Amino acid sequence: MRAAVLTGPDTIPACAEFPEPEGDTLELVGAGIHQVVRSIATGRHYGSDHVYPLVPGVDAVARTADGRLVYTGWPRAPWGTLAERMATPIGLDLPAGADPLAVAAGMNPGMSGWMPLVQRTGETGALGTVLVLGATGMAGRLAVQAAFALGAEHVIAAGRDAGALAELTASGAQAVSLADPEALRDAVGAHTPSLVLDYVWGPVAEAAFAALGRRGLDDDTADISYVQIGALGGVDAAVPATLLRSRRIRLSGSGAGSVSTERLLAELPRIMALIADGTLTVPYTAYPLARVAEAWTHAGRTRAVVTP
Repeated sequence: MRAAVLTGPDTIPACAEFPEPEGDTLELVGAGIHQVVRSIATGRHYGSDHVYPLVPGVDAVARTADGRLVYTGWPRAPWGTLAERMATPIGLDLPAGADPLAVAAGMNPGMSGWMPLVQRTGETGALGTVLVLGATGMAGRLAVQAAFALGAEHVIAAGRDAGALAELTASGAQAVSLADPEALRDAVGAHTPSLVLDYVWGPVAEAAFAALGRRGLDDDTADISYVQIGALGGVDAAVPATLLRSRRIRLSGSGAGSVSTERLLAELPRIMALIADGTLTVPYTAYPLARVAEAWTHAGRTRAVVTP
């Protein structure tokens, strides 16, 4: 079969022949090239097994033998979803009328913020204020939209892309430039977040810790959940001891291994439904499998989706 084949961690995938996967197969409709796809394929993710050659891809929309469109994923290495056919353990029917390529583009980045948002809603009953660090990337923008969909009263969207920040402001969020630490401090000072979703980490997290730090012993009982999701800004961040002692704050992570498969599968239909009805908007750029090298290096505000 034709597939995107990666021969080493420092190479770009090329469209080439690859052995058929073992087991019952589905036909590719569209598969997103997400950040995690690149990270696993190039060995930078903790889920990589560093075995080459391989076919990248963690999820897809595919067609079953009886013609149904399903969201699927979790293929067994070295097979991935950027191939004409895939063998995967799940298949969730798409909602009627859903754009299959939008679903392929949006499910993976969408679930990264959705899961901690749902968990926090269950813990507190209401989200209050949500701070999204890295809100101008695909996953961050979807997290802002999901926060509003789940009833957040206020969303602080922090990022660097001025154009994307303007769009987030138009959607009702309070936009803050990550280039201005004082603006971030002022924003969280006026609206202490119940939940922080951090897609950046590194120095940005350290700036957020400084902004969240309590000054004085006033009667501030804010309970903060800080969730680390991405590390585009660096893999390490120093956590001040004073922050941990002066705030009711919990640091945790969201990623593969932090949520049970059963719980994740239970939430996926809800995310698909919000993509289908336009509550979560997912811009994408489609590339045929023959142009996978171009898709792999795609940059910008849209998600690259590979089609047959």
